[in-house]
Amino acid sequence: MRTLKFLLEKEFKQIFRDKGLLPVIFIMPLIQLLIMPLAANFDIKNINLAIVDHDYSPYSKQLVAKIASSGYFRIVSYNYSFPSAVHEEIESEKADLILEFPDKFEERLIKEGMQPVYIAADAINGTKAGLGSNYLNTIIADFNSEIRLKLLSQQKLNTGIELRSSNWFNPHMNYQLYMVPGILVLLVTMVCGFIASLNIVKEKEVGTIEQINVTPVKKWEFILGKLIPFWMIGMIDFTLGLLIGRLVYGIIPVGNLFLLYAFLAVYLVALLGFGLLISTYSDTQLQAMFVAFFFIMIFMLMSGLFISVDNMPSWAKVIARMTPVTYFIDVMRMIVLKGSRFSDISLSLLKVAGFAVVLNGWAILNYRKTA
Repeated sequence: MRTLKFLLEKEFKQIFRDKGLLPVIFIMPLIQLLIMPLAANFDIKNINLAIVDHDYSPYSKQLVAKIASSGYFRIVSYNYSFPSAVHEEIESEKADLILEFPDKFEERLIKEGMQPVYIAADAINGTKAGLGSNYLNTIIADFNSEIRLKLLSQQKLNTGIELRSSNWFNPHMNYQLYMVPGILVLLVTMVCGFIASLNIVKEKEVGTIEQINVTPVKKWEFILGKLIPFWMIGMIDFTLGLLIGRLVYGIIPVGNLFLLYAFLAVYLVALLGFGLLISTYSDTQLQAMFVAFFFIMIFMLMSGLFISVDNMPSWAKVIARMTPVTYFIDVMRMIVLKGSRFSDISLSLLKVAGFAVVLNGWAILNYRKTA
């Protein structure tokens, strides 16, 4: 333990002597946490909609007014008989969607009870086209229900089904409640993963690794001395991130904070072990940086933050489940939003603990000490 104490003193002195490293560790993640949730918005609004109304009836005008008041669409043009002009707008990217009412729209809707309308979407941006079409279909379906209820009431038929829905764990559908916990996990992953991957290889470049190798310091003591300081830094960064989530975004964890920090403690051991493993294989800091960047990009894209793991193909699910980041993002959302208990996250905790044992054991075995 006395040897480990001296190693920790050495590591902390090196960290705090590097004035350029401290802003990277503490300030940059906080600034990113303030900015990124504002930009990572899955709720698409202000979709440009062009309308061609061959009927120009009260019903078509009511539906247009309902669409305009939804808050999701911005009507950029309203033509009565020139669909070609509207097609030019979508080709020139002035409009994202086209809604076309056919001639005698209202008459056929009342007499026949059905009248199709035409929707065309600019699918270059597939997400915007898909969500815009879904929004439009929902509004039209709601308008259709209103018409049916109106006709039924005129016929003295008051029967019908009333649908009521509730949103669990995020009643106001606030995307920040969903994104901020995941983004905080990624920021802690990036900071601790990159810095840990550069740690041992930095000793190689400056030549101090040779001095350490001729000392009686054991390999596990050396790796542990490298791991503990950045483990503490990761805990501090995470705490600051939770404070920003509370003060800026109003996110109050529903679950047990002790359980959250217990999972974080194990996760950081696994993550830092991965970074130190990269450092033991690398000969230069540039090499370690590119290798770490390669893996962390995979962690980010396959973690389920932006795309649900359940929607991935089978081979992608296998990769996602082989990264500890995926489990921490799931657990973070479960504890913060749902208030999950230990029994709900125990399997994920066990898997991340397995990652920690394997990666750190691998790093200790791979570290070559010539003393």
